[in-house]
This record gives sequence, C-alpha cells and structure tokens, in this order.
Amino acid sequence: MMERVTEQDVFAALANPVRRQLLEALRDGPLAVNDLAGRFALGRPAISEHLAVLRHARLVREEPRGRHRFYHLEPAPLAGVQDWLHPFERYWRDRLTALRDVIAADLAEEEHP
Repeated sequence: MMERVTEQDVFAALANPVRRQLLEALRDGPLAVNDLAGRFALGRPAISEHLAVLRHARLVREEPRGRHRFYHLEPAPLAGVQDWLHPFERYWRDRLTALRDVIAADLAEEEHP
C-alpha cells in the first residue's frame, strides 16, 4: 500500500536548496545518481538521502537500469505549490504595477515642474 503524501511533505522537500537544485537538474531529463552527485560538493550518500526525501514526496521516481539508478522528475505534486503561490504572484504583480505608477508620476513631475 502506498503511503499518502501530504502538502507538508512536498513543502518540506522543497525547503532544502540542494533538493531544489536536484529538481532543477532533472528538468532536462533523467540522470543517474552518480551524475547528480557530480554536480554537488556533497558525497553520494548525502545526495542519496536528499533523493530519498524527494522520492517520499513523489517529486522524483527512481528507475533501476542495470547497476545504475536513474531519477526522473515527477512534477505533479508541484501543482499544489503553484496553487498556493498564485495569490502571492498576484500580490507582487500589483505591488510592482503600483511602484511603476509612482515612478512614472515622479518622472512626469520632474519633466513638468
């Protein structure tokens, strides 16, 4: 029986910068654990631990190929993160629009005192 993955599992997995970098590395396609480990100043056991957290959150899946293990990005759990972030995107877009309006008004005032 598969264990239920919660939003907290996904957010906890994403909280670590190494795990975020691992996901970024997998965007272009599957990579072997040795290839992933070679991108970091960490040992393979540490990378394997990070991959285990990502597997638990179902953000990656492991595919054995002979003696190697390849990891694939599984982006579906990120949809919940995107849904959660959406109101914040709107907030910042509105704030930046307001800032642009203030700057434009200041520039117009400087041109026509």
